[in-house]
Amino acid sequence: MGEPRMTMATKAVLAALIRKPAEERYGLEISEAAELAPGSIYPILIRLEQCGWLESRWEDIDTHEEGRPKRRYYRLSDKGAQRATAALDKAKGRKRRGATALRPEGGAA
Repeated sequence: MGEPRMTMATKAVLAALIRKPAEERYGLEISEAAELAPGSIYPILIRLEQCGWLESRWEDIDTHEEGRPKRRYYRLSDKGAQRATAALDKAKGRKRRGATALRPEGGAA
């Protein structure tokens, strides 16, 4: 699969993950860090994993002993960390250029 769609929600998920790219996090942690509803991030996580930007694994626990279901942990792959940084930098550059374009000629914003 090619590059993921760079929606605002995808950028929020990437920004949350890039803070500590090697750290594994489960969905609820990512949704809180990205300030998105938990259900909205899973399609994004799936797309990012299909593109090779994320790696994931199921935790190895005894669900009866822990009293909760297993969590799926996600982290940026090396490729994903590089691409996420580039994509977020590109998005910031677009935002800055857009703000500059709205200024009147010869005037300050």
